[in-house]
Amino acid sequence: MRWRSPLILITATLCACSPGADDEEMAQQAATEQAAADTMAMAMAAYDPSAFDTISWDDPAAAVERGATVFRFSCQKCHGPNGYGDARFVMNGDTLRPPSFHAEDWPYADDRDALREQVYIGSLDGMPHWGLEGLKYRDVDAVALYIQAELRN
Repeated sequence: MRWRSPLILITATLCACSPGADDEEMAQQAATEQAAADTMAMAMAAYDPSAFDTISWDDPAAAVERGATVFRFSCQKCHGPNGYGDARFVMNGDTLRPPSFHAEDWPYADDRDALREQVYIGSLDGMPHWGLEGLKYRDVDAVALYIQAELRN
């Protein structure tokens, strides 16, 4: 019976030192946040604003039409059909609340270069890194044009 006391003591010590559910959740959240930061860094490194210098549209209406298609398939599920940020898309159990393109303080209202960069790079708040997700620079340009020309007016 003497051997039971040290075994119980060792077991209790190991249980007290092993990570609990809260520690595991915190570690998992930290890993998720680090992965998101790494992906954001990759998107920023891949972004080349000079790529837009080679894009030209024969017909501005064709650019807007292409932008509408890209918006419908890539942006509308979060930003809503009219860009008010009201689509209530759920990601990882959270309802995303993207900004409205119609807000007076929306920072990309008149800055197409900044909007193209935002679309390409995405954000840590849930906006996909569209440049890494497969949107070509031409599609990024078209959707930025569509948002500013059609949804903001």
